Amino acid sequence: MTKKQDQPSSDIAFTPSVKAVQKRKGSRVEFLEQEAEGGWATAITPSLAEFISQVRTCYLATATAEGQPYVQHRGGAPGFLQVLDPHTLGFADFRGNRQYVTTGNLDENPRAFLFLIDYIRSRRVKLWGTARVVENDPELSDRLLLKNYPADAEQVILFTVKAWDVNCPRHIPTMVPMEEVSKLCKRFETRIEELERENASLKEGTTN
Repeated sequence: MTKKQDQPSSDIAFTPSVKAVQKRKGSRVEFLEQEAEGGWATAITPSLAEFISQVRTCYLATATAEGQPYVQHRGGAPGFLQVLDPHTLGFADFRGNRQYVTTGNLDENPRAFLFLIDYIRSRRVKLWGTARVVENDPELSDRLLLKNYPADAEQVILFTVKAWDVNCPRHIPTMVPMEEVSKLCKRFETRIEELERENASLKEGTTN
């Protein structure tokens, strides 16, 4: 991370207005030392890349040129969001309700925000940056599209990371994917069947 004492990377979120609120609420001093060191990380670290590889869901925020915000959910199996280089993330974008609000917003305002959340392990990460839509690039689409996924990529969205920060893990509800619950239930069912057979065998031994 490059040290920029005059403009830390966290200033992408900590605007003068935000800093004024922090000062009024008594939390401003908590961020001064971090800002003196340059602010938040600006490149994707190995630990962040590992977290991203396990993510099943994220939220992409964009805005119009006038600043009207819009948030859209994106998700899939682990690996749907991929690290392409130390500053770039990418994912295959599938056809949905065909409103194209995100695509239209990015055409006039490239600023974007990604909110990644892991409901299983109660972890979340915030990423600020820019994003762009890539169309008619079959090679890139194939690279980002998970094998055996039941959908075709209509386009690709590339996200350039400017700064990122780990969010507080409190108040994240614990949710487990259905396939993981099914695996656990299957283990229990198998064990119950084994115990029922053992029980029947023991009963048979006592009656003979």
